[in-house]
Amino acid sequence: MALLRTHVAETWGGLAAMLVALPSSIAFGLIIYGTLGPAYAAQGAVAGILGTIAIGIIAPLFGGTPRLISAPCAPAAAILAAFVADWLQPGQAGALPPIQPEQILMLLTLVALLAGAMQFLFGVIGGGTLIKYIPYPVVAGYLSGVGLLILLGQLPKLLGLQKGTGLWDGLVAPSTWSQFDLGVGLVTIGVMLLAPKVTRIVPGPILGLAGGMAAYFSLGLWHHELWTLSGNAHVIGPIGGTGGSPLAAITGHWSAIGRLSPSDLQLALMPALTLAVLLSVDTLKTCVVVDALTRSRHRSNRELAAQGLGNLASAVTGGIPGSGVMGATLVNINSGGQTRLSGILEGTFALAVLLFLGWLVAWIPVAGLAGILIVVASRMVDRDSVRLLGQKSTILDFGVIAAVVVTAVSVNLIAAAGVGVGLAVMLFLREQIRGTVVRRKTSGGQTFSKLRRLPEQAAVLEQQGDRTAIYELQGSLFFGTADQLFTQLESDLKRKTYVVLDMRRVQSVDFTAAHLLEQIEARLAEHKGRLLLANLPPSLPTGQDLQKYFDQVGLVKPSRNVRIFNELDDALEWIEDRILEEAHLLQTGPGAPLALAEIDLFKGFDADTLTALDACAMERTVEAGRTIFNQGDEGDELFLVRKGSVRIILPLEGGKSHHLATFGKGDFFGDMAFLDRGLRSAAAVATTATDLYVLSRSRFDAAATDHPMVGRKTFARLARALAIRLRQTDAELRALEEA
Repeated sequence: MALLRTHVAETWGGLAAMLVALPSSIAFGLIIYGTLGPAYAAQGAVAGILGTIAIGIIAPLFGGTPRLISAPCAPAAAILAAFVADWLQPGQAGALPPIQPEQILMLLTLVALLAGAMQFLFGVIGGGTLIKYIPYPVVAGYLSGVGLLILLGQLPKLLGLQKGTGLWDGLVAPSTWSQFDLGVGLVTIGVMLLAPKVTRIVPGPILGLAGGMAAYFSLGLWHHELWTLSGNAHVIGPIGGTGGSPLAAITGHWSAIGRLSPSDLQLALMPALTLAVLLSVDTLKTCVVVDALTRSRHRSNRELAAQGLGNLASAVTGGIPGSGVMGATLVNINSGGQTRLSGILEGTFALAVLLFLGWLVAWIPVAGLAGILIVVASRMVDRDSVRLLGQKSTILDFGVIAAVVVTAVSVNLIAAAGVGVGLAVMLFLREQIRGTVVRRKTSGGQTFSKLRRLPEQAAVLEQQGDRTAIYELQGSLFFGTADQLFTQLESDLKRKTYVVLDMRRVQSVDFTAAHLLEQIEARLAEHKGRLLLANLPPSLPTGQDLQKYFDQVGLVKPSRNVRIFNELDDALEWIEDRILEEAHLLQTGPGAPLALAEIDLFKGFDADTLTALDACAMERTVEAGRTIFNQGDEGDELFLVRKGSVRIILPLEGGKSHHLATFGKGDFFGDMAFLDRGLRSAAAVATTATDLYVLSRSRFDAAATDHPMVGRKTFARLARALAIRLRQTDAELRALEEA
């Protein structure tokens, strides 16, 4: 029973969606083929129906969005109609003479085939993710332009103007209007707008079309010529076209295939690309709405590939291309559609209409379809964009929308697509330039390397810290942000000895930015300064290898004062060594192991205290790379470095680790467990062959019992050393918070 209810819901959803999609699809076909002349109106109607069938069945069959309804759409109609109009005009489309309608039909098929193939390729190569990032102002402007073009194109049909009468000439001359067409069109528009307020069971376009047909046949009571199908310009006419059957309409457009040339392919390429991108954006926009309504998640790349297959099938059978359409999809969801089956049934029902109700389609009034399209077009115009004028920060976005709309109306949609792409690039550049590429700036007196220095050394480094400027960069370093970066660094280039650029968050670097780094190096070299680059990403999102790139452009050649370090800590340690070397405080070479009296913690102790400490201290030698203790180990020893260096590492999840600090000759570590006898909070690893004094708390307490001054002096020194470390840590944290 539940399965039956599901199938009933799917069937009703597909039927309701077809009732919404089919009238619009027929109207879209008339927009395209009607440009060739009234004789092609019936063929346009068939093309709209065939597109509904082919896309409606194929796209959901392979798609990645359940409930999505695919059918011919307004953007496709507007683009193809503009394409047809260009080819019909002498001197247009590359200064070629106008060509025959039969050849144009073949070119329309070629454009649709190329667009479908491109959409399929977009899906295969993962373009579904990229297309979603086209800026909304560009999309809004393009769709608004499409809506205005459809509106302007359908007004003459609504008014019943004679062929050759311009829209503006007709608008100011009511005597040229057809009362029949205007009456039918206005009734269609009125019923379509009022229908949702009366009932939502039957879709508005169907009620509007029914109202228009009722008005048409009612007028026929007084004007019997309206009831004649042959030669009647007020209705679509026999849908078989000149061939007299739907099959002839399907196969007739292939008759000119032998006359296609490479120049035709060249002319079709840009419209096809424009069509493919816009149909893809239109589809993905509808998919996002479906996700929000159904709490699902579509598969964009699979959906684009399926839409491409659907448009290929539509082109092969003589239909017009389309996309995932909003109106029919919402009706399908509200009517009970839950899976792809409802979409397939929508196309199947359209096929049934073509086979069994073609006679009824022939009687659809052209003005009624014009009324439906006018409502659809008016809804495409983004009225909310006017509000962008009210904020200074959004005026540029409004300008983008307006520029695309004006270009679409005054030139054509292909030019509007070019303007849109250009403005999309400008919007990207604006956002890149608006955001700063300097994420954080600190000085050498606020940020130190992880190599713990002795108090005397730390004091010198803090005192001379203003000689170093550390910049953490982010985003893209390219021609749009190069001047901004130079401006922010310029004051430091005149007075700093060392400038460090941390590039871990950089996304890309172009030649302009590389040249800027050369200028920075040259400016520093004027007063013997150095440029240091740290944390160069091994591979940027673009696949660029910065180390190799800087070598290629000559930035790091030996004659330049540029050094590259794997980590920021390495760069800071190198700078600190240079400063300490100038102050004659840098310990060079391994030297002999320090005696207990030479350890900074115990310097100045009297002989008795040193003798007591020496009695409880144990000597230990550790090979390079060996672990001294691990995180979580028990232990109460304080380790004093006689020679070598030890790195303190905090293990992280996934086998990763974080370097906390490095202790060198004369320093100490392990103080936390020595003080509280708790478990080790990190691991200690010897980075070189290391000699240690190991002072256990238990042995120290025994010595302090016999010699009380040992405990007092040691804890006093230990407290002072830890206080210095904490103050340095506080300074670093404050610098990070304020940067």
